Amino acid sequence: MWVWKAGALLRLWGLQAAGVPRRLLSSNAASQAGTNWARCWHCGDPGRGDGFFCPRCRALQPPDPTRDYFSLMDCNRSFKVDTTKLQQRYQQLQRLIHPDFFSQRSQIEKDFSEKHSTLVNDAYKTLLAPLSRGLYLLKLHGIEIPEGTDCEIDSQFLMEIMEINEKLAEAQSEDAVAEVESTVQAKQKEFTDNAKMAFEQDDFEKAKEILTKMKYFSNIEEKVKLKKIPL
Repeated sequence: MWVWKAGALLRLWGLQAAGVPRRLLSSNAASQAGTNWARCWHCGDPGRGDGFFCPRCRALQPPDPTRDYFSLMDCNRSFKVDTTKLQQRYQQLQRLIHPDFFSQRSQIEKDFSEKHSTLVNDAYKTLLAPLSRGLYLLKLHGIEIPEGTDCEIDSQFLMEIMEINEKLAEAQSEDAVAEVESTVQAKQKEFTDNAKMAFEQDDFEKAKEILTKMKYFSNIEEKVKLKKIPL
C-alpha cells in the first residue's frame, strides 16, 4: 500500500521514471532492395562484403537486419564499452556512409545512406550512455522495463527520489542546484558500477532492478539541466 501511494504521488508530480528509447535494427530497412536483402540489389552478387558495399560493384547495400547495435559499432555485447573506441567507430562509419557523400549516387543509394546514417546515430547514442546501453542489452536478452513499475520499487527508494526532487524544486541558488546534481551523479556512478557487476554475472533480474532505479535518477538529471538554464 505504501509503495502504491508513493508511486501515485510520483505520477502526480511528474516524477515517473524517464523512458529511454530502445530500438533494435529494423528488418524493414532492407525492403527497398527487394525480397532478398543478402543479394546485391544492383548486380545480384550474393556476397555482403564489409556489410555496407557490394564487393563486386561497390554499390551501397541496405542495412543488415541481422546486426544489432553492438555488432554495428564493432563492440563486444557487454555492458562495459570502451567509449573512446565507440566514438572512433562512429566517426569512421559516418565518413563511410554519411548522406553528404552520396549526393551524386543513385536515389536507391541515397535512401540507403540515410537509413545507415540514422542507425549509426541511434547505435552510438544508445551505447554511449550506461542507462540506454543497459536497457538495450536487456532487450537483446528478451527483458524490457515497462512504464509504471512503481510496485516493483521499495518505498524507501521512492521516498529518496521524492526528497531529492523536493530539494531541487526548492533550490534557489547555483550552489544548491550543484549539490543536488552532485548527489545524483554519485548515485548514478554507484548504480553503473553495480549494473556492470550484475551483467558480468548474467544476473539480468538484478540488472533490471538497478536500471529501473537509474531511470528515476535520469529523470532528475533532466530536471537539473532545466533548472540550470537561465530564465
